Amino acid sequence: MSDQASCARAGAILTIDLDAVRANYRLLRERGQAGGAQAACASVLKADAYGLGMDKVAQALVREGCRSFFVAHLDEGIRLRQLVPADCTIHVMHGAMPGTARDCVEHDLVPVLNDRGQVAEWRTLARELGRELPAALQVDTGMSRMGLAPFDLDRLRQDPAWLEGIDLRLVMSHLACADEPAHPLNERQRQRFEEVRALFPGVPASLANSSGVFLGGAWHFDLLRPGCALYGINPQPGHANPLAQAVSLAARVVQLRTVAAGDIVGYGARYIAQGERRIATIAIGYADGWLRALTGHSWAFVDGVAVPFAGTVSMDSITLDVTGIPEARIAPGQTVDLLCPQQTVDEVAGQAGTIGYEVLTRLGARFYRQYVGG
Repeated sequence: MSDQASCARAGAILTIDLDAVRANYRLLRERGQAGGAQAACASVLKADAYGLGMDKVAQALVREGCRSFFVAHLDEGIRLRQLVPADCTIHVMHGAMPGTARDCVEHDLVPVLNDRGQVAEWRTLARELGRELPAALQVDTGMSRMGLAPFDLDRLRQDPAWLEGIDLRLVMSHLACADEPAHPLNERQRQRFEEVRALFPGVPASLANSSGVFLGGAWHFDLLRPGCALYGINPQPGHANPLAQAVSLAARVVQLRTVAAGDIVGYGARYIAQGERRIATIAIGYADGWLRALTGHSWAFVDGVAVPFAGTVSMDSITLDVTGIPEARIAPGQTVDLLCPQQTVDEVAGQAGTIGYEVLTRLGARFYRQYVGG
């Protein structure tokens, strides 16, 4: 009853399809095993599983057989450790901030070492504890964002004891342009990573993010690291999306009114009625992550029929032109669809001039969230 009451009070309802997440994981895992290959498949759960909810998503992926996870921050790793079985490996991609390395040990997390300082701190802690400590090592192959630059890696390798006390479990890098298959940097990064990998014989290697999975087996190595693809974002822009949509979003109508020709709707007087129009105000806005940049560029759907935004997206509300929609179907308390079969996350992102990642990770805390499947 309390869930029903919460749903009834909510301005918008976000539905997360855990079966779709699991199906996407299976598809990605199968890509890594095509043609007899043996690449394993991890799951990236940073940013609260891209806004979908780490607790439910992690448990669904565990049921699907995933045992390797990646998060960005140490606190995310600590939270995830409480949600998955002890045999799961959790990598913290930012490593440990100075002075926090012991937290990785305490919570059985594997830091991704990105610079000489992190390598030194992890090695020092291993010496203090008198045992080897597991870690991954990230190297920069052309993105200039995270990981050891070639110069730093060369300097570290001049010291024969630089990995003393470190149980190196993974060597990894990150692709900058994998969503553009023809971009020459993809092949350059792959070649550079091959060179780095050769320095660590026997250590598993990982290069492919979501889009990298679709570049082909040469980029797969030993471990795939999909993130956005798990949640239905198209990893190959411009091509048909092979993945299932994992989210839908519906917002409730708050108020209806009829406006006359010349009436203004919304902030800034951006919308002026060109005739008598019927306007619905729905309970979602940029405070819920529905970007203000969608003003004048997006739609909602009523039973599959598109209704355009009319006026500026506000903090808590959006106005729609619902002229022509039957009165019985559009009334206060009823819902209109914003993410649905007629409008995907990627399409909304295109309307806002951004990417699907931003749309997903902005999804707000005020929604009533319901999970199906799993």
